Amino acid sequence: MNDSIFIIDDDQSMCEFLQSDLTRRGLKVTWSLAAESAVNDIFKGDYDVVLTDLNMPGMNGIELCDRIVANRPDIPVIVLTAFGSLETAIGAIRAGAYDFVTKPVDNDILALVLERALKHRALEEQIKRLNATVQRYQVTQEIIGESRPICELLDQLARIAEVDASVLINGESGSGKELVARALHKQSQRKDGPFIAINCSAVPETLLESELFGHKKGAFTDAKADRKGLFLQANGGTLFFDEVGDIPLILQPKLLRALEERRIRPLGGNDEVEFDVRILAATNRDLESEIAQKNFRQDLYFRLNVIQIDVPPLRLRGNDILLLAHHFIDFNAQRMNKSIKGLLKATAQKLMAYEWPGNVRELKNAMERAVALCQHDKISVQDLPEKIRSYASSGINTQNFDFAELLPLDDIERRYISHVLTAVGGNRSVAAKILGIDRKTLYRKITHYNLT
Repeated sequence: MNDSIFIIDDDQSMCEFLQSDLTRRGLKVTWSLAAESAVNDIFKGDYDVVLTDLNMPGMNGIELCDRIVANRPDIPVIVLTAFGSLETAIGAIRAGAYDFVTKPVDNDILALVLERALKHRALEEQIKRLNATVQRYQVTQEIIGESRPICELLDQLARIAEVDASVLINGESGSGKELVARALHKQSQRKDGPFIAINCSAVPETLLESELFGHKKGAFTDAKADRKGLFLQANGGTLFFDEVGDIPLILQPKLLRALEERRIRPLGGNDEVEFDVRILAATNRDLESEIAQKNFRQDLYFRLNVIQIDVPPLRLRGNDILLLAHHFIDFNAQRMNKSIKGLLKATAQKLMAYEWPGNVRELKNAMERAVALCQHDKISVQDLPEKIRSYASSGINTQNFDFAELLPLDDIERRYISHVLTAVGGNRSVAAKILGIDRKTLYRKITHYNLT
């Protein structure tokens, strides 16, 4: 058994007596003679039940119970007392004790009380796990999909959500990077704080610094009052930089300094202000290529890219295309008060064949248009945008090659690498992952084959 009991009693012989009996019953026992030193061990360790004497020098059992309930309410506390009065029992229960046992201790009665406490602890842990599962399910409901890339993504989000480190989210435009960022925030310890997002490509360079750091009244012509920047608006929560690759090079050193020192100075201000935010950033650019071209600072990249997430493009998500299509159809049909049940088979085939360069955003817009135009109970091919209706796959067909058309292995590798790079919009990190090679190998092959 792994059930672990922590005993606190200033009588060493009592501790040793209890340890001997409880160990024989299959329990793991740790004991201490002083409550003050035991508290820290309990908080740092992994114990299932605390068994404490009531009358001890220094911190007594009631005070110890108060401390444990305040900091680790998941651990049941059982109080041992030689004074089996009603007042003693009431004092222990009011302090948050799970139960109390009188001295001299009847080992069988104590074993029954511990068994109930252990079952209570196990039930609390199970409820905690179920609540976490339900919460995780609720916050990821907006990320719809059953494909392997999406399942791997959701698993990664669950593992890193509570790690308070910077995350760089890579993915093509429209693939759902902000949705991923919001899911991370909702699963994190900062979920009750604000989630503030800024699209770095949508804010003019002249306004971006004021938007991020704020300004003091009179800092520039239109600064008629003090204004908090986004760093302070997001305090206690999450700040999300969308399209972080578009931050002007001249502003990047100031951003880096803010992230390293966790302080900002508003424009026109003399004093620095501390902030407490988690940084999430997203880009559809290959930042390592941007660094090589001197368009992005390497030190800022390392600061943002503590953990990296790659959001898969829609064309690599298989049947998720149809799941998302039905979701958008249901949403828009309800909004437009139309009775539409889904897709015709030919329509579904068109959606699956299309490459979706605009990813989920393009599919969402296409389904909104289709629902608006649909005159029947299912979406037909004619309801789709023309470029989807007329799309013909550019995939390479190797079945009809004659002998003269067969190519050298190097040529096939060059073509396939080029095809993958095109499919992922030039994102070398994603391309390397699909090809099953590291990025250095991919860069070497790009140079070798003179690919652009």
